[in-house]
Amino acid sequence: MSDRLMLLDTASLYFRAFYGVPDKVRADDGTSVNAVRGLLDIIAKLVTSYEPTRLVACWDDDWRPMWRVALIPTYKAHRVVELVDGAPDVEEVPAALTAQIPLVREALGALGLAVVGAAEHEADDVIGTLAERADVPVDIVTGDRDLFQLVDDARGIRVIYTARGMSNLEIIDDAAVQARYGIRADQYADFAALRGDPSDGLPGVAGIGEKSAAALLAACGDLDGIRSAAADGSAGTPAQRSKIIAAGGYLDVAPSVVRVVRDLDLAAIDDRILVDEDRADASTALAERWNLGSSMSRALAALRR
Repeated sequence: MSDRLMLLDTASLYFRAFYGVPDKVRADDGTSVNAVRGLLDIIAKLVTSYEPTRLVACWDDDWRPMWRVALIPTYKAHRVVELVDGAPDVEEVPAALTAQIPLVREALGALGLAVVGAAEHEADDVIGTLAERADVPVDIVTGDRDLFQLVDDARGIRVIYTARGMSNLEIIDDAAVQARYGIRADQYADFAALRGDPSDGLPGVAGIGEKSAAALLAACGDLDGIRSAAADGSAGTPAQRSKIIAAGGYLDVAPSVVRVVRDLDLAAIDDRILVDEDRADASTALAERWNLGSSMSRALAALRR
């Protein structure tokens, strides 16, 4: 089996598990465990289907970094339930899911899977950094299309996209990005800045949608080229040029918010999938204590192949 690294956008997956797995089976003390069981089943499916030899659960140490908010104050603002000085703001998360997050980390640790986050950065930035420094093909598992910007056929970096559910996974490579949006993957961050994204609180340029953003990128190459062409009148319609010029303040900062960080100073990690007897025993004991049952068994079986 050739080496392949799998990077999990962990929060994306445990949110999907929480909402996708019925809350029927609980721990003996009544604690919901549907997100944990669902995540373990997701890991089992991914490892069985795509056969990674290395795996990292990438973590949001800060889901809404203040340096991004300082640039665009609306960034993820609609998901904040409490502002916190000197620490990450509190995200709107169901209480039953919040209670399971420590157990998610405990289950990943029992299986010996690396869990990696970075202060003042999102899991996306950890993923970007690990993908950038990888010396093997990379599968990025996420429901977040912002990570399409990391796709790179030449380096074997692709996205396993979960937006349509775990039974309808999509492989996003360069051709898939082109087919969806009419742009190259390396243009995706500029495309997203132009188009905006309500789910992240990014306003975009008023009146510039996906089709016009793609057409402008096809004509001008990148955001800098589009802004230059708007200024000298060499590309786009008069209305588009006016809107781009009017959005100059936003476009000065949007790329820094949208672009995934690829150069975090992350410590060396052991990302090999290696479940020895001690880890298997610890995982089984954890499963018995929290009623994780067949979900943990399936994850163990997949990881020990």
